[in-house]
Amino acid sequence: MHRERRFQAWVQVSMGCNSVCSYCIVPAVRGREVSRRPGEIVAEVTRLAADGVREITLLGQNVNSWGRDLLPAVKTEFGELLRACDGVEGVERIRFTSPHPKDFRREVIAAMAECDAVCEHAHLPLQSGSTRILKAMRRTYGRERYLKLVDDLRAGIPDLALTTDIIVGFPGETEDEFVETLEVVEEVGFDGAFTFVYSPRRDTEAAGFSDEFVDHEVAVERMQRLVAVVQRRARERAQRFVGRTLDVLVEGTSRTDPSKLRGRIRHNKVVNFEGVARPGEIVPVEISAATSQTLAGEEVLLARATG
Repeated sequence: MHRERRFQAWVQVSMGCNSVCSYCIVPAVRGREVSRRPGEIVAEVTRLAADGVREITLLGQNVNSWGRDLLPAVKTEFGELLRACDGVEGVERIRFTSPHPKDFRREVIAAMAECDAVCEHAHLPLQSGSTRILKAMRRTYGRERYLKLVDDLRAGIPDLALTTDIIVGFPGETEDEFVETLEVVEEVGFDGAFTFVYSPRRDTEAAGFSDEFVDHEVAVERMQRLVAVVQRRARERAQRFVGRTLDVLVEGTSRTDPSKLRGRIRHNKVVNFEGVARPGEIVPVEISAATSQTLAGEEVLLARATG
């Protein structure tokens, strides 16, 4: 129930995880997935909206598999939950994290495309671009299946922003397999990525692969190469926003320039801009510049007043 800002809130839709990723301790710590009932979730979203919340983020360890454990008593799926939350008056933005590629089904893509409040952003963990490494990670999808999902998402939501998670130096990863990851990052063109050098977690399957651990120096060098590609492609992708006027949910003062404001567009990109809006307002901002991380611009009403 913690809220950092009065107009944004997290809504927990499930706890636990049924996946068996070889590097992850969460299922052992939190147990199998348990979904909250849809009526309970929608009631919470309705209360939050009445309290002034404009943006909600649906939260689960594997958020898009929500609802499957409720069968046969309740027949539902995550796309239906998105639609139900979209129908709550006062909620203007809906986000969710973190989904698993294996559970990103067509009903969810359709709901994202058709629901006004659901944002044009998906966090789609890749972890590796090598099918062999993905199998060792027990991710239950391969490179080609992941790329097909990316195509399906962008076909359904043409202006979609995609972010991801990637692990470098997983036990047994060869140089050629790392290059496969670089190739996927190049092909997809993520809008951002959380990147990690593999580190073993006690009591996980992968921690037992000690004879295959990648040298730390090698993993760090690969990480540097990966980050360079991620940032270049993210910077290239961000240029599509330059010249557009986009709605920004104001979060507060810019962290780098106290004379400016800071907020996010629906694509989850941070915007630092000149303006007079207050936190919690959604205002149009004309985007004038873009980096791999942030956008810059000016509030449209301010531009008219001073122009």
